[in-house]
Formats: sequence, structure tokens, C-alpha cells
Amino acid sequence: MHDKPVALVTGANQGIGLQIAKDLVARGLTVLVGSRNPERGEAAATEIGPDALALQLDVTDAASIASAAERVRNEFGRLDVLIQNAAISNTNTQPGQSVEEHAKRTRPSNVPLDEMRAVWDTNVFGVLAVYQAMLPLLRKTPGARIVNVSSGVGSLTMNSDLAFPYRAIFGPVYPASKTALNALTVAMAAELEPEGIRVNAVSPGYTRTNLNGYSGTQTVEQGALEVVRVALLGPDSPTGMFTRWEGETIPW
Repeated sequence: MHDKPVALVTGANQGIGLQIAKDLVARGLTVLVGSRNPERGEAAATEIGPDALALQLDVTDAASIASAAERVRNEFGRLDVLIQNAAISNTNTQPGQSVEEHAKRTRPSNVPLDEMRAVWDTNVFGVLAVYQAMLPLLRKTPGARIVNVSSGVGSLTMNSDLAFPYRAIFGPVYPASKTALNALTVAMAAELEPEGIRVNAVSPGYTRTNLNGYSGTQTVEQGALEVVRVALLGPDSPTGMFTRWEGETIPW
């Protein structure tokens, strides 16, 4: 029996996901580095160290998800922590295009529906598909945890405030996909609370990653902090919460 806690981080071959995986290994966990591209996953796992294992996982591909779940089942027999980090912001950003410029091209009045579907397929439906596949393994561990990596730009409460600085970029693609992810988080938390499995959403903040063309204002080390903190909380900790560092609650 594998004696270390086992965590799966989706989208862990780069950015915040990679840093989360590094931090969890440093805290004594075995981490499965979920990566759509097997070679990039292997490179990331090698960079992290011997307690990181690459796991081919495309959250938009049912066969890939089923294969990943079967491998976890065969090699570990359980899962202690699931961190749903894999996400995309768009499929067609032009080089040098700002977040504001992209937002203008994805308003409710002009957004290509195929663009919205593609982003939601990863950020929303992919999260639910991985949840369903990995839940039997999480149920093998008393007090297992799920952390969904969300974003403050998905907060309906904050976007309803005329003074919210990011209100102008709220739209149907990335921001609303995080709103939907928040709704999934509440639904998952409600479903699993009787079983003692905690489910929370975390905003890592505006972090410099490929997701935003490296325009973020904080490092990946900073962006990973709250995700890791929540992932390692004890069995009596809250569930169904939406937080940023250090446990500051974000309104839904």
C-alpha cells in the first residue's frame, strides 16, 4: 500500500499547476502530474522529482480520462486530493492582444459560439468529467479533498458592483466559465458533505502564466499558495467556500 497521500493536479505541466505540484511534493505528497501532452508531462515530473509521476490526461477526452482513472486505481487504489487546475482562456487570441482587446471580441453580442463551447468544454465540462471519473477513488480516502481553481472574475456579486475594476471584461467565455465552475463547486460540496469530502474553489489571483499571455501581476509561487493551503486543510475544515490568499472569502 502506498503510504504517502496521493494528489492529482490537472494541467500541471506548466504555470500554476506545475507550481502546485512542486509545493505538494515538498509537503510530502505523491503528485500525479496531469498533462494533455505526455512528453510535457514527463518533463514536468522529471523537473519536480521522484515523487511526481506524469499522467496523460486530456480533460476534454473521455477515453483519456477513463484511462487516467484506471491507472490511478491500478497503481494506488485511491486518491486523496484532486486539484482541478486545467483551464484555457480562449482559442484564438492574437499575439500581443491585451485582455481588454480580447474581451471586446467576446461580448455577448459578438462572441463566436464555437469559441464559448471550446473554453467551457475544458473549464466546465472537463471539470465535471474528471470529478465523475475520480470520485470512486476519492471515496476510498476518508476526508479526501477537491480544490477547483477558479477566478475572481467569475464572481457574479463582484461583477454586479459598478466599481469592480474587472467588470468591463466580464463575458460569456472565460469569466462566465469560472462562474459555472463556482456553481459546480457548490453542487459538488453539497453532494459530498455527508461523506466528509471537502470541495472548495480558490482564486489564485492575477498570476503571470500562459493563460493571460504572462500579463499577470504576481508569480506562480504566489498564485499556488492558497490552492495548496486549502488542499492540505484538515477534515474539520469548511466546504463549499470560495477563497483567495489567506483564506479571504470571495463572494459568489
